[in-house]
This record gives sequence, structure tokens and C-alpha cells, in this order.
Amino acid sequence: MADGKQNGQTQTGQTVIVNQLEKKSNGLGTAGFVLAIIALFLGWVPVLGWILWVLGLVFSFVGIFKKPRGLAIAGLVISLIVIILLLFVFALLGIGASLL
Repeated sequence: MADGKQNGQTQTGQTVIVNQLEKKSNGLGTAGFVLAIIALFLGWVPVLGWILWVLGLVFSFVGIFKKPRGLAIAGLVISLIVIILLLFVFALLGIGASLL
């Protein structure tokens, strides 16, 4: 058995290589994107809208430094659009309140 034979048959070793593809995901970028979308719809709620916006902005910004970057960039862009809309809406409300 020392020479690799067992019952008259030669044994040869086979090397099996298993390549598992890692699923690349960016959890922070995805979280930032989701929070930015929620902030887009709930931005009119005074405290909740601002908290969601800040969290979406921060998570998206941190997610940009990890791959894949797609949702992180989308979350950052949506967060910037949300802050412009929020400032515009609250400016209009302030102007409207001063006219009364």
C-alpha cells in the first residue's frame, strides 16, 4: 500500500478547486439610498425628515468609498435633492407666515 496501490488498482489524487463568487454588496450605500428615498417622501415631517436626511447623507457618503458604488451615489444625489426641496419648502412656509 505504500506505493499507492490498493487491491491491484492505482490510486491517483485529484485536486478539486471550488471557486465561490463573493456577492459584492455595499450595505452602507444601500442603507443610505433607502433612507434618502424615505426622506424624500417624509421630508415634510419636521424632525423625522431631517433625521432621515442626515442618516441617508452620511451612510451614502461613507458607502461611496466601498464597491459597488451605484446605490451610494444615487443615495447621495437623492439626499442633496431632498435638502434643496426641504430648504425651499421651509423658505416658502416662512415667507407665507411673514405675510400673514
